[in-house]
Amino acid sequence: MSHEHEHLPLGTAANRLGRAFLVGISLNVAFVALEAVFGVLAHSTALLADAAHNLSDVLGLAMAWGASALARRAPSNLHTYGFRRSTVLAALANAVLLLAAVGAVAWEAIGRFHTPIAPHGTTMMWVATAGVAVNGISALMFRSGSKGDVNVRGAFLHLVADAAVSAGVVVAGALVWRTGAAWIDPATSLLVSAVVLYGTWRLLRDALHLAMDGVPRDIDLEKVRAFLRELPEVEAVHDLHVWAMSTTEVALTAHLVMPWPACEPSFFGELEHELQERFGISHVTVQLDGASGRRCARSAAEAL
Repeated sequence: MSHEHEHLPLGTAANRLGRAFLVGISLNVAFVALEAVFGVLAHSTALLADAAHNLSDVLGLAMAWGASALARRAPSNLHTYGFRRSTVLAALANAVLLLAAVGAVAWEAIGRFHTPIAPHGTTMMWVATAGVAVNGISALMFRSGSKGDVNVRGAFLHLVADAAVSAGVVVAGALVWRTGAAWIDPATSLLVSAVVLYGTWRLLRDALHLAMDGVPRDIDLEKVRAFLRELPEVEAVHDLHVWAMSTTEVALTAHLVMPWPACEPSFFGELEHELQERFGISHVTVQLDGASGRRCARSAAEAL
């Protein structure tokens, strides 16, 4: 009942995604070094916090890139599904990294309320403006792929969060420059941290859901069940399971109660095609339970 079809993004799409990861990581590494240096020189906790957040993004992007590469490796005797699930684990790790980065930012900001240090507003503005540009450009390269891949969405959210943090630092720098109030710097850090936390929660929830073999949120299991029940000659559907093999691939197994003659190659081929077109389910394995008690177990791929 093996499935030999290749559904992972290859060729141009994979190369484009690889270039996006390479450019995103390179830009962020350079900017982290720049921001850390100027954060110290400007006495700005917001810049230092943003640099730490960007560093977590470098690690997150590297993990997401590695998982995307692992997902394209062929199955083996030890890993019969290959390493597709690594994309789900990378998305989960990215969410945890984001939460840790937000916690570090908030902790440092709270400490600055007790021991305020007047930062250099103009330096904050110029460095943070560069951060908005770096992370905004990087995020745009992942925008299209983030819609159907939670792993890529994790990388995209990392970059969007950094752009938001940098934008907040620009505003904080302008206010500090105009008013001289030191508390604006840590207050801005806390505000931006709350925004990042809100966006990270959904990523963490979805990644945990997929890691526990939950039904992908864009698939209505009852609609899948109803579709199978409405197939010609199907009397009942049981043991229906739908789960994510990776952040881009969905698998289904089910038992269909129907007459034995339905066990024909055309039936399986048409069933797999319809499930792919209607629900985006690419790996299909069904077992037919006939009225006579005999069973016909075949995968849809074997019938093609």
